[in-house]
Amino acid sequence: MSSLTFTLIQTALHWEDKAANLAMLEGKIRSIAQPTHIVVLPEMFTTGFSMKPEQFSETMDGPTVAWMKKLAAEKRVILTGSLMIEEGGQYFNRIIWMLPNGQLGQYDKRHLFAMGGEDAHYTGGTQRFIASVNGWKINCNICYDLRFPVWARQQTAEGPEYDVLLYVANWPDRRNHAWKTLLQARAIENQCYVVGVNRVGTDGHGVYHTGDSMVCNALGEPLYHKADDEDIFTITLEKKDLEAVREKLPFWRDADDFKMLL
Repeated sequence: MSSLTFTLIQTALHWEDKAANLAMLEGKIRSIAQPTHIVVLPEMFTTGFSMKPEQFSETMDGPTVAWMKKLAAEKRVILTGSLMIEEGGQYFNRIIWMLPNGQLGQYDKRHLFAMGGEDAHYTGGTQRFIASVNGWKINCNICYDLRFPVWARQQTAEGPEYDVLLYVANWPDRRNHAWKTLLQARAIENQCYVVGVNRVGTDGHGVYHTGDSMVCNALGEPLYHKADDEDIFTITLEKKDLEAVREKLPFWRDADDFKMLL
């Protein structure tokens, strides 16, 4: 059975300052000394949760995607996080999944946070993105997606379709109980690992973020949790532990068969 190592970067972000954020994050990424497969940055890591894509978005051949390509190759890691992307006259809150060889995958945030006006500026995604790494399947999601269990639900007709649910976020302190509870719930109901990476600090609207980045096992038990402070944390997940839970407690076999109509 294989193992998979994640490095979570929980950090404050410079409000709408791409140059400062990339310089800060590059220093943190270069400081990672432990071997790792995947380095995870928060949602909108170049700007914070900004509603100004007309001013701050980039194209897929822009400088931030090139920056990710450079660092992924130098560190020999998968580098991921979300940023504003403009494509075809529309704006997306998009996860970039950058491989060390320069190939990439992408996921556009499905559920846009209407309370914050995100739906007025961005276009929602229509497809899930499940990455493959070393025999593992990783289902990538962004922040508000966490509140919608159907979008993350395992399709289990032929066995669980993924092993890890990944969430990158700018989730505020005033709703951090929901963040922590739902990360654990998604792990329990889908019998998978969950990795959630959130920012810390106060954004340009005066909204404070506690971070509360977390890794849960398939029983929903936290393997890592960090509140308030910046942190760079590396954790190795074991496939044998996941398979043991699924074999001993095969709840997934009794799941409802369904299809999502988008």
